[in-house]
Amino acid sequence: MLKIKKFPNTFTILFLLIAFFASLTYLLPAGKYTRELNEQLGREVPLPGSYHVIESSPQGFFDTLMAPISGFYDPISGVIGAIDVSLFVLMVGGFLGIVTRTGAIDTGIARIMVRLKGKEIYMIPILMTLFALGGTSYGMAEESLAFYGLLIPIFMTARFDPLVAVAVIFVGTGIGTLGSTINPFGTVIASNAASVDFLSGVELRFAILAIALVVGIGYVMRYAKKIQNNPDSSLLAHLRDDNEKHFLGGKDSTDSLPLLTGPQKGVLVLFILTFSIMIYGVSCLGWWMAEMATLFIFMGILCGIVGRLSEDDLINSFVAGAADLIGVALIVGVARGIVVVMEAGNITDTILNYAEGLVAGKSSVLFINTVYGIEMLLSFIVPSTSGLAVMSMPILAPLSDFANTGRELVVTAFMSGIGTILFVTPTYGVLMGGLAIARIPYVTWLKFIAPLVAFFVVLNCIILSIGASLYS
Repeated sequence: MLKIKKFPNTFTILFLLIAFFASLTYLLPAGKYTRELNEQLGREVPLPGSYHVIESSPQGFFDTLMAPISGFYDPISGVIGAIDVSLFVLMVGGFLGIVTRTGAIDTGIARIMVRLKGKEIYMIPILMTLFALGGTSYGMAEESLAFYGLLIPIFMTARFDPLVAVAVIFVGTGIGTLGSTINPFGTVIASNAASVDFLSGVELRFAILAIALVVGIGYVMRYAKKIQNNPDSSLLAHLRDDNEKHFLGGKDSTDSLPLLTGPQKGVLVLFILTFSIMIYGVSCLGWWMAEMATLFIFMGILCGIVGRLSEDDLINSFVAGAADLIGVALIVGVARGIVVVMEAGNITDTILNYAEGLVAGKSSVLFINTVYGIEMLLSFIVPSTSGLAVMSMPILAPLSDFANTGRELVVTAFMSGIGTILFVTPTYGVLMGGLAIARIPYVTWLKFIAPLVAFFVVLNCIILSIGASLYS
């Protein structure tokens, strides 16, 4: 029997997917929907039933090679792709490099472990709830990348592994997306595109959020307790020594613990303040990548000054910290290259048209579960919540009128679908970036998350089916 000795690198997976979708541009007909300006959304949206075949534009060898570059920005139009997210990642890396250089993180982690000795497991429900609130309220996603460098060493010092830290952050925010209630980048845009109030059907989304969060917390805590009792049961046991050297600098958690100095306490206060300002800026001030990147640059410099770093130490630490995340920054752009190939080859609307044909004429229960499945498929291809909402809602929402199903339920199916698939899709830069920071192989993540995703699928199908009777 053929055995796979090593699962492909993340970059290899992404390049293969780009090549695959480039080949589809030769096999699938090119097509477009007629679009019109939706004044509520302030952008053009596709009209149901307006799909038409256009001249094929297959993506050749050079186009395919260019896709990862175009994933960062369009070299012809200059339109921004993932370059803003990548720059944000680098600025976060620089900020973390400065904070780490002051020694505030290492010492702070040590003191936290003293306070929580024997109760470290309770960090999991507290933090997962906070991340889920961020996900459900304002669509916390890319900005969560800033938390990995902080939490991984903390959880490793508590005798967990990096997988626990990633699960706390990514599963927490992912559950928030799965049960988005007032997420402006998902629920609000999708509701506007479907011509319904974004609070319609919020009860079902609250139910999904609550149940998924309770089960998700229990799932992560069960794994964490298992490896805390027996480190060899960790899915990353074979990488333990390397991870300890990388994340903990080879320090033994039983070493004598230093006390926090005054400057270090000041740095930790600024560290917490930075994330608080970021969350407030995104949720209340309309901030996005540029503003957040600026915040991390400024607060990094301020932390260096308060931490009494010399000019050379401050600058060198920033550059070294950014260098640590260069792989993550590249992954974010390369992942978007898949979307670039599909849009340039004009097959995105073709795939959407096939989806439109699948849901026509179905009963309400069958219709809404079909929509859920279609949105999972589409979100694998277009992992942008707002982008997929604008692309799919104007097509799928009107079809609910013929299936005697409320449009608000289509919005819930949309958020559930994209929220489910983002746990596993390799085209999602946030997932692949988080795994890269934590040095977790993609196949290891799949082994860990697969049972939980299966539960989410069953949960969503049950709640959507119940909703079909309530909103029909």
